[in-house]
Amino acid sequence: MKKVYYLSTCDTCKRIMGELNLEGFEKQDIKTEAITPTQIEEMKVLSGSYESLFSKIARKYRALGLNDKNLSEEEMKNYILEEYTFLKRPVFIIDDQIFIGNSKKNVEAVKEVIGQ
Repeated sequence: MKKVYYLSTCDTCKRIMGELNLEGFEKQDIKTEAITPTQIEEMKVLSGSYESLFSKIARKYRALGLNDKNLSEEEMKNYILEEYTFLKRPVFIIDDQIFIGNSKKNVEAVKEVIGQ
């Protein structure tokens, strides 16, 4: 399976996706097509935790006062399901590998796996 979860209004996502040959990838705009509980569970299995998928730089993180709380894995999962902005993005799933976020190292790893 080749899939990317992204946000169409995110300039960083657009830039990264523009750099990559995503032919054959299923693309899911998380703003228009919400992440399902099954999808988030699949991502968690591949990544090892909900925390690895949770964005602490989302505007709502501070706005909701979450920075002052010690969130459990279950709470992070629920926030991601309730509000797309809490998913660290983009998320690439290539076969049994997952690549989370927009770090240069992560993007280079995706390029390597897709042979670019």
